Amino acid sequence: MPPDVPAPLRLRVGEALVDLATREILMPDARGPRRVTPKAIGVLRVLARAPGAVVGRNELLAEVWRDTLPTDDVLTQAITQLRKAFGVGRIGTEVGKRYIETIAKGGYRLTVPVEVLAPDPNPALQTTGGLTTDPGFAATPATTAAATPTARPRNAVLQRGLWLLATAVLALISLVVGGLWVTWESAALLNPSAAAAPGPAPVSRPYRLITSATGFALSPSLSPDASMVAYSASGVGGAAQQTAILVQTTSSAAPRILSRPPRGALDDLPAWSPDGREIAFARWEVDGACRVLLVSANGVGDEREVARCDGSDLLSFDWLPDGSGLLFGTMTGEGQKTRLRILDPVGGRWRNLDYAGAPGDLDYAPQISPDGRWIGFIRNPQMGDLWRVPVGGGTPEQVTHLNAEMRGWSWTPDGTAMVFGLRVDSEARLYRADVDGGAVVDLGIEDAQMPSISPRTGMMAFVHRRPQFGIYRVDWARGDWDRLFTSSGRDSQPTLAPDGEQMVFTSDRAGRFELWWGRIGAPDSLRPIEGVRPDTRQAPSWSPDGRSFLVTALDASNEPVIMEIEPASGRITRLEVPGGRPALAVYGPAGTLFVLEEDRKAGGTSLIAYTRANWQPLGRIEGVSQAQFDHARDRLLYTRLDASGLWAASPSLEPETIARLSTTVPSRWRYRGWSLAPDGRIAYLDATPACWTRLSRYRIETGQLVGDGQECVDPITRSATNGFSFDGTSSYVSLASDDGSGIGFMPLPEDRLEQSRTLKWLISLRKKLS
Repeated sequence: MPPDVPAPLRLRVGEALVDLATREILMPDARGPRRVTPKAIGVLRVLARAPGAVVGRNELLAEVWRDTLPTDDVLTQAITQLRKAFGVGRIGTEVGKRYIETIAKGGYRLTVPVEVLAPDPNPALQTTGGLTTDPGFAATPATTAAATPTARPRNAVLQRGLWLLATAVLALISLVVGGLWVTWESAALLNPSAAAAPGPAPVSRPYRLITSATGFALSPSLSPDASMVAYSASGVGGAAQQTAILVQTTSSAAPRILSRPPRGALDDLPAWSPDGREIAFARWEVDGACRVLLVSANGVGDEREVARCDGSDLLSFDWLPDGSGLLFGTMTGEGQKTRLRILDPVGGRWRNLDYAGAPGDLDYAPQISPDGRWIGFIRNPQMGDLWRVPVGGGTPEQVTHLNAEMRGWSWTPDGTAMVFGLRVDSEARLYRADVDGGAVVDLGIEDAQMPSISPRTGMMAFVHRRPQFGIYRVDWARGDWDRLFTSSGRDSQPTLAPDGEQMVFTSDRAGRFELWWGRIGAPDSLRPIEGVRPDTRQAPSWSPDGRSFLVTALDASNEPVIMEIEPASGRITRLEVPGGRPALAVYGPAGTLFVLEEDRKAGGTSLIAYTRANWQPLGRIEGVSQAQFDHARDRLLYTRLDASGLWAASPSLEPETIARLSTTVPSRWRYRGWSLAPDGRIAYLDATPACWTRLSRYRIETGQLVGDGQECVDPITRSATNGFSFDGTSSYVSLASDDGSGIGFMPLPEDRLEQSRTLKWLISLRKKLS
């Protein structure tokens, strides 16, 4: 999870400081800021547009929970959160209620004044009322009392004059560079129509959607001048399974079909050549064949094959800046053992890049920086980070230390930062990482991923996806489908207890991302587990008796911890695991726990077997991505970061007990897409061009994974990729009940980074002069 970072807009609401991007509220005498949910901050945005005016409940529900069917409870919970945040640090509990007044049969109104504050260029240096605030949330510095005048040497007066001159320069730069952002954001908050593009409809977001068709628009690639965008789109020609490359202007004109895939094929990953004349893309066909093709950007002429990619896991490629070749990420198909490589599309010759890396590393989505000096890429995107390596090869440098599931990235035009998509709670957001210092900034764009930035213009396209996921039980024997625990939120990671009667899952159904527990067939039993903020990367793990489960949660500082929860009693215990950063915990034999730990600095993972009584390690396996324990056969099953397949080991994790059960299932990317039934059978969830949600069943015989049937759950509906359950007869799957995506388009917001650099220069200047 990225650390708290500066926001593009801050407010003073009464005495509170509000950071809209990080969703934090700080009262003057509180120990620190309090974070609220995205929906709660959305409610505050609406109320803050007209302080003192009554805003109806229906208006709040329609604007904050647009395109859903929410209940009044979600709004009540959001108001309660805001009131608690405004009351933090105060004596008594009525302060929050005074800030937000309930109007009987009317709605709510904000009773305190609202002031828009300028962006804080370096919050780590600021203080409020003598209390140093957290990075990313700081008030405008209070004016301090003047010191008693004393005689100053002439050079000191000159130094002070230079400092004041530098400060004036900063003010001018901030006005010119950052003023537009603050003005636009202020207008969008207090008067949305003021920030709208010409036309009758008000716009309250910094981007516009330039696609409007139903279905999915994915993998955007901007032309060099940002006048055109190429992307993959499903449902082309009326066939739900058909996916082709489309091209359109970035002014929302109707698209044209560029590629002509055969029936059932999937065309994806368009990449615009630097001269704007050609587009490279990948095609997966129903027989499993994979090819990389070139086509003229104007659609004239035939498609031309330049490479085969059969068997590749997480295919990725981009053009060299001079258009002389294609830069490929790791190709994992048979015979493709190297990492980054360059293909000459004319001669068909490959050239390997010479750089350091561990065996099994998967280097994904390579792109050359605008100045031509660096190749940026994501290493091991299952739990990965951004890296860069000199174009000529050498030693790679790690830019971020997140160990997170990244969803696309792109260089900024000056090459000093990398913008990337990242899953946070139940949504994907865009962040920017400074390549020199590694600082990570939340760009404040919700439901966004797969950014593509034009180095010439600084314009950015990205995928905007806001799905709603429901949990379904699919009975294979009878062909029955049941939706469990109906809601309009995003429900995922359904984890069935061994007794088949209880389920725990994650959801934002109440406006914030929480852990929920309920009994199958008893919707009234459903309730949230209060005080636990689940980590979305790994699903919970039940004990064999179904009395408790383990879950990775995030503490107040956004660090992962292991919690043990007993749903019947409501007891919650934090386990003091002695190792590193925990990502997963699994019950083993009596008194044993398996803990998957991450190394944030060096990358990679370790699965460690602990004796729970004294936390003594019993054994260790490096490079594990997921693990489940087969209590029926007393063995651990696990997947790896560096290869596809499934492995088994004894509870002690001794090397001589390790056996590889499969070389292909699960794939290294879908390492969370498998489930272990109580009887030892295994189910695997994946997708093909002909079936977006496919489930395969397996059994283990003579040390091998043997197929036991395959079903297409739904040919056109996508499933969540972070966990499901299988009890041997039925599958419990999170499926998109309302889904689709469009392409967003906007200027890249980078003024805050520039202001921060300018301030750092001025601070260093002041130190030199003092």
